Amino acid sequence: MKILVVDDEKDVQFLFEQRFRKEIKNGEMELHFAFSGEEALAFMKKHEHEAVLILSDINMPGMSGLELLKHIKEKYEKPPPIVMMITAYGDDENYDYAMKLGADDFLTKPLDFVALKEKLKTMIV
Repeated sequence: MKILVVDDEKDVQFLFEQRFRKEIKNGEMELHFAFSGEEALAFMKKHEHEAVLILSDINMPGMSGLELLKHIKEKYEKPPPIVMMITAYGDDENYDYAMKLGADDFLTKPLDFVALKEKLKTMIV
């Protein structure tokens, strides 16, 4: 499973690589990172339909995660990647808007990696 993690905080890469070390080593998962919405779109343009799951932070400078979500759901129809939004703010307004735009899930920081791994296992099957 190819996963694109989008977050402006660069230490997220180390965190994800540590938490999914076993899955990466076993070839179950391939992680890619983009540090802005614009960088994520460039990755997707170059690697169209390779990322089956996108984990995107909502609050980023420049293009927000919600703007990225809207663009992804409008442009990438067949097959659309699964998009999970991540935010430090679990407010109803962001949740409602993300779901309206087509988010497949909504996660709050700090991420519960055990729960995330369980969700991903159901997707891999």
